Amino acid sequence: MNPSASPADTGWFLHDRFGLFIHWGIYSVAARHEWVKQRERITDEGYQKYFDHFYPDLYDPALWAREAKNAGMKYFVVTTKHHDGFCLWDSALTDYKATRTPWGKDVLRPMVDAFRREDLKVGFYHSLLDWHHPQFPVDPIHPQRDDLAYREAHKDRDVRLYAEYLHGQTRELLTQFGKVDVMWFDFSYSRRPYPWGRGKGKDDWQSEKLLAMVRELQPGVIVNDRLELQGDVKTPEEYQPRGWMEVNGQRVMWEACQTFNGSWGYYRDNLDWRAPDELIRTLVDTVSKGGNLLLNVGPNGRGEFEPRAIERLRAIGEWLRVHGRSIYGCTASELTPPPDARFTYNPQTNRLYLHLMAWPYKHVHLDGLAGRVEYAQLLNDASEIHMKVIDPRQEAETITPGGGRPDTLMLELPIQRPAVAVPVIELFLK
Repeated sequence: MNPSASPADTGWFLHDRFGLFIHWGIYSVAARHEWVKQRERITDEGYQKYFDHFYPDLYDPALWAREAKNAGMKYFVVTTKHHDGFCLWDSALTDYKATRTPWGKDVLRPMVDAFRREDLKVGFYHSLLDWHHPQFPVDPIHPQRDDLAYREAHKDRDVRLYAEYLHGQTRELLTQFGKVDVMWFDFSYSRRPYPWGRGKGKDDWQSEKLLAMVRELQPGVIVNDRLELQGDVKTPEEYQPRGWMEVNGQRVMWEACQTFNGSWGYYRDNLDWRAPDELIRTLVDTVSKGGNLLLNVGPNGRGEFEPRAIERLRAIGEWLRVHGRSIYGCTASELTPPPDARFTYNPQTNRLYLHLMAWPYKHVHLDGLAGRVEYAQLLNDASEIHMKVIDPRQEAETITPGGGRPDTLMLELPIQRPAVAVPVIELFLK
C-alpha cells in the first residue's frame, strides 16, 4: 500500500482526493437497501420480481457525470455486480444482467463513456460474492442461511467452479471497457466468527491468481485491499480513522468510503441523511489525514439521483469551487491544528490550509508557525488575515492576549463568520 512500492498508477489518486461511488442494481426497485435479499432472506424466486421490473427509463448517464464533475469529483467507482449477482453489463457468462431485463440495454458502457467525456477516471466495483450463482456456497451470510433444508440440498456446491466465473467476469470488465483506473473488489470474510460454517476469503476467490490477472490486463490499475491481500489502498467503510492509516507501522494509501444516509443502494424511506456541511467536514477530515473520500450515491429504479443526493452534491461542489485548492493536491500536515480545526498541506505550492470547523471569536493560535508564514488570507474571498506573534514574556491583560509559546502565531479573525460551510484560511509559507 506504499504508493512508491506499488505497480499501480497512484499519482492521480493522491492528487484528486475525491470520487463518486455508485451502487445501482435491481435492489433499487426494492428501494430498501442493497442487502435487501440477504436481510429479508429472500429466495431467488422471490427476488425475481425486481429483475422482471427493472426499467430505468429516466437513466441519463451524461447527467450523472455532469453532477459528479460539478460536485468536484475526479473519479467514479460503480457496482458492476453486487452481492445479489445482477450485472450491469452484457456479460457473456450469465443471463442475470441488464440486457435481459425489460430495459434490455447495457447500462455500464454508456456510463463509462459519459464519465470519461467529463474527464473522470473510471473504477469498477465487483462483488466477490454472488447469491444468485448456482455454485456459490450457502454460507453464514447467504440469504438462505437459515433454511436447513435448502442448505442440505445445496451442500455440494463447488466454490472452485464459482471462482472460474468470478475470474471470467473480471476478465470481461478489464478487456472490454478500455482503461480501468480502479478495481474495487468486495469483500472477504473468512476470518469472521460464525456460529456455523465459515466465511469466504482468498483461497475461495483464488485471490493471488485473480490479482495477477488484473495486473497483467491493466498494469496501472489501483486495486483495493478486500481480496485478503494487501492491495494498493486500504478502504475503511463508514468510519473515519483517527489519523493516517498504517500497516505494520507504515503509513499507507487509504480511501474512506462513505454514504449520505447509511445505505449504499437506494432506500426510499431512509431519513438519516447527513447535512451537506457535515459531508464537507468529512472530506476535509479525510484529506487532513492523508486520505481520499469516495462518497456514494444510490440511484433509484428509474435511473435518477434523487433530489436529496443532488442537493448535497451541489453543496459540496459549490464549496469546492471556492476552496478546491485546499483539497486537490493536498495531504496531511505534520503540525497540530488548534481545537475544532484541521490542517491540509500542499507540498507543491508550500501552502498550509487551516479549516475551521467551528468559528473562534477574534483569534486563533497556531503553534509552531511563528516566523514561518509570509501571508494569510481567507480562501473564500482572498481577504487578508492579520497575523501577530505575541511575546511570551508579555502577560495577558484584560482585553489583550499575551503569554503562550514563543513559536505561536496568532491570527486576528473577523467577528462575522464567512458564509461558507467550512471557512478556510490559506497560509503562504516562507
